[in-house]
Amino acid sequence: MPCFDIISEVDTVEIKNAVDNSIREISTRFDFRGVEANVELNKEIVKITSESEFQLDQIVAILRGNLAKRGVDANALERKSINFSGKTASQNIEFKQGVETTNAKKLVKAIKDAKLKVQVAIQGEKLRVTAKKRDDLQATMALVRSQDLGQPFQFDNFRD
Repeated sequence: MPCFDIISEVDTVEIKNAVDNSIREISTRFDFRGVEANVELNKEIVKITSESEFQLDQIVAILRGNLAKRGVDANALERKSINFSGKTASQNIEFKQGVETTNAKKLVKAIKDAKLKVQVAIQGEKLRVTAKKRDDLQATMALVRSQDLGQPFQFDNFRD
């Protein structure tokens, strides 16, 4: 039976490249001259530090632009709360990996409400979709792409 998996993954190599490009861009920008601004990557968490909240927003905009150039969906990043210490402000940015259970349940409900002839099973951090016809799977893919759940989805293991 034809099937595929719905996953949500971010390529860590592309994140590293986007962070490196952001560091280079920050070092050459005029509005960051003489300002203590830093971007560092630890595993899948990006920590940005600067002197003000406005500059943190500017750094995040630079990072989002570089992620978009690298093909990483901006919905994959999640900004945490801003920490102020002394004259610097810092913020952690995490990247969502795996389909969250609440989003998985919403996807299953949306697919069932669309009355497509497919079976959906939640398997850990991914969803397995099976059907008798390939066209039903493609309709399911189109439905998943149209959903806006704040997380990017990819399709993997398409079998005929």
